[in-house]
Amino acid sequence: MILKFLRVLKIARIAIRYGLDDIVMSGLVTPRAARLVDRLIFWRDLSAPRGERLRRALEDLGPIFVKFGQVLSTRRDLMPTDIADELAKLQDRVPPFDSDLAIAQIKKSLGAHPDDLFAHFERDPVASASIAQVHFATLKNGREVAVKVLRPGMKKSIGDDVALMHIAAGWVERLWADGRRLKPRQVVAEFDKYLHDELDLMREAANGSQLRRNFAQSDLLAVPEMFWDYCSESVIVMERMRGIPISQTERLIAEGVDMKKLSRDGVEIFFTQVFRDGFFHADMHPGNILVSVEPASFGRYIALDFGIVGTLTDFDKDYLSQNFLAFFRRDYKRVAEAHIESGWAPKETRVDELESAVRACCEPIFDRPLRDISFGQVLLRLFQTSRRFNVEVQPQLVLLQKTLLNIEGLGRQLDPELDLWKTARPYLERWMKEQVGWRGLIERFKAEAPRYSHLLPQLPRLAHQALSAQARQPQQDNTELIRRLIVEQERTNRLLGFAVYFGGGLLGGILLVQAYAHWYHFFG
Repeated sequence: MILKFLRVLKIARIAIRYGLDDIVMSGLVTPRAARLVDRLIFWRDLSAPRGERLRRALEDLGPIFVKFGQVLSTRRDLMPTDIADELAKLQDRVPPFDSDLAIAQIKKSLGAHPDDLFAHFERDPVASASIAQVHFATLKNGREVAVKVLRPGMKKSIGDDVALMHIAAGWVERLWADGRRLKPRQVVAEFDKYLHDELDLMREAANGSQLRRNFAQSDLLAVPEMFWDYCSESVIVMERMRGIPISQTERLIAEGVDMKKLSRDGVEIFFTQVFRDGFFHADMHPGNILVSVEPASFGRYIALDFGIVGTLTDFDKDYLSQNFLAFFRRDYKRVAEAHIESGWAPKETRVDELESAVRACCEPIFDRPLRDISFGQVLLRLFQTSRRFNVEVQPQLVLLQKTLLNIEGLGRQLDPELDLWKTARPYLERWMKEQVGWRGLIERFKAEAPRYSHLLPQLPRLAHQALSAQARQPQQDNTELIRRLIVEQERTNRLLGFAVYFGGGLLGGILLVQAYAHWYHFFG
């Protein structure tokens, strides 16, 4: 408790030192009151621009606050330009830690000095982020690699801050009327889980490997190869990727990159990860995305930093796809029905009232380019609507919401004319046809066929065992018992008949699917 109290004091001290109170109160109090506060805290220096002061405060507060600044930097529609420009420096220009500490970490984790592991190792880091920093190196076989090293002391720092977030979430739940509905403790627990996952670089390497496999046949996204012999919990070594940071739009245009196509490709990559794979990169700020200008992969996205990924269940994917398609078609009644069917809104909610409220939130944003739309305002109105109808926040979708905001921020930078809805709708409709139509049915039959091949031969034996167990029951001169046995026998007979009927139909369906697959292979 003492340590938590000291952390709160540190947060207050840093806020006062960099004048965060001045930034906040500038829009809330009169100039006379602001001058009075400045006179009371006369020893601090507020000559630096406000954006720089905010960035330096977040850096001093630690990795959780740095990540908060990274998210804010992508929302130029919500943040003043001077603040957004400064916060953008948090994406890959966080002050590095000493190279000797990085070398000691590598030696401890991999069992040898970098000079012995690599043909060449660059002591100066090429990039530094909130969790780790990166050094370039060359393997002894000549492959160029990037070596990612975890910052020392990260687990304790994040643990302390998350503990404060848990306390704050408890206060919110108890003291705020909407606290219980918003599930702040579950949301913090989800955030805590992903942050601690990010501290395990071996898990990050596995995430990157999975994403690389998912897009192995794609021309849209490149993911670096992991070198597992050089990976551990605090150090990972991956293929070095060459490209231009996606935030450097002037360089991309000078190289001849089609910015409109790049923005459309970004939307397709996002929806592919979410709806096809249910596995998506959940930290897609500009510092983690490059664009290739190499002739063989010109204009292709390059993904980096896989510490935070999101996963969705089949139920989540189905619910989201129905909602997205309903939004794109402006079918607000279906949106309302989907909320009630999924249990997000109470069952007693009137569909027509929820439909009307959703229409009022979303109708103004259609047929307009991103530059004329503020998703921040739309989300605020949706939040107010959800509060009115007691719609519960789903903690498992918090990362998806964060990623969607990042995608919008990137879209604004690449192509302000991008129509997100028209770009995404054809992809979602194609995905729905594959999942719900005949193609999806056949694929699911093929996926389940191995299970059915084991189940069907067992049906006669299971039925015989059920009948034998029934016959072995002791006979009693009891009319009620006889009646129950007759009922059970009839139920067993119906079950057996259904099993035979279902099994025969299922077997026929499987044979039909297999025949179709062979026909398609030879003639399709």
